[in-house]
Amino acid sequence: MATVTELEYRVYRDEGDLPGIIALISADLSEPYSIFTYRYFVHQWPELSFVALDAGRIVGVIICKSEEHKTGPIRGYVAMLAVDKALRKRGIGRWLIREATQAMRVSGCEEAVLEAEVTNHGAIALYEGLGFVRDKRLCRYYLNGNDAFRLKLWFDPPPEHHEEEVETPGSAAEPAAEPREAAMPTE
Repeated sequence: MATVTELEYRVYRDEGDLPGIIALISADLSEPYSIFTYRYFVHQWPELSFVALDAGRIVGVIICKSEEHKTGPIRGYVAMLAVDKALRKRGIGRWLIREATQAMRVSGCEEAVLEAEVTNHGAIALYEGLGFVRDKRLCRYYLNGNDAFRLKLWFDPPPEHHEEEVETPGSAAEPAAEPREAAMPTE
């Protein structure tokens, strides 16, 4: 098995990625998904889905979408995240989340949301370590009867893009804004 730095990381490419994605998610997540669910996400938002590969085998995946939320802002949504159990705690999930949320931000999303089982302490710690906050508890959200936390990450506005501006030699572009901290909402 390769070290994390030897893995290949890339955006979803095509249907050839689906068998590896489905195998990994089916082994890892509690919810069953049909091929149509995967295709719904990856065909409409391929630029928001990323994979990590070890010698061509998918060992990490994140599948996301973005759309206008009923309250107005464009919202990114993390539908699925899975990392091969043998490779966890090595930064793969962190890389996938950062890459996906950065792609959401660049595409105009103002926030990102996801759900995690309340019993999945490792995933919750990972998301909170990346700036997500618990937004609400969803009772009996999963088919297995478990509750979920909805977690949310708010983005700073993306930098304005002006085509007439030209970066000159010696000038440096400003770094991308990091996700901003948010206080835990009270219910």
